Amino acid sequence: MFLYGYDVPMYIEAVPNRDSPPAILLRESYREDGKVIKRTLLNLSDWPADRIAGFKMLLKGGTVIPRDQQAITITRSLPHGHVAAALGMARKIGLDRLLGQDGNRCRDLVLGMVVNRLLEPAPSSPPRALSPDTASSSLGQQLGLGVVDEDELYTALDWLAVRQPAIEAALAKIHLTGGTLVLYDVSSSYMEGRCCPLAQYG
Repeated sequence: MFLYGYDVPMYIEAVPNRDSPPAILLRESYREDGKVIKRTLLNLSDWPADRIAGFKMLLKGGTVIPRDQQAITITRSLPHGHVAAALGMARKIGLDRLLGQDGNRCRDLVLGMVVNRLLEPAPSSPPRALSPDTASSSLGQQLGLGVVDEDELYTALDWLAVRQPAIEAALAKIHLTGGTLVLYDVSSSYMEGRCCPLAQYG
């Protein structure tokens, strides 16, 4: 830390003071004739603890922000933890590479729709969830999508449909052996309520 023309390291040290509270001193250390010399520059014992802590941070090269609530104004905060977990797992299992090459916007849009569906299973609008101004999480930002509209999402789905056979073949090669039967439901129908016999589990 260089301060007021000093070019030697400065630090804050608490020195025991018998039965009294320790002395809080601003010191510098340097070598002279092969010996380490300490010199006290200022006695900080009368300073409040928070000011001393802030000064320590400055000496370490940090930035101190006033405790005043007006020092920082939060204009927006997006949830991120679940995005990091889901997107990280998708990349760990190679879903992004399976869908397409890096730098392909359609690939990134499809990956965004898949992860968004995992994070928000309830029906939602992917353009609103992924676009910066209306995002419900940091997903769009993490994928670098920028503004997203419905037309390009439909274009991305058309792009995915062309790749579907190759993707299914790759997944089968990884996960299925010996003629395993896979059943999946792509229906958009759903039931509500508890009284309809057609809506019973199973």
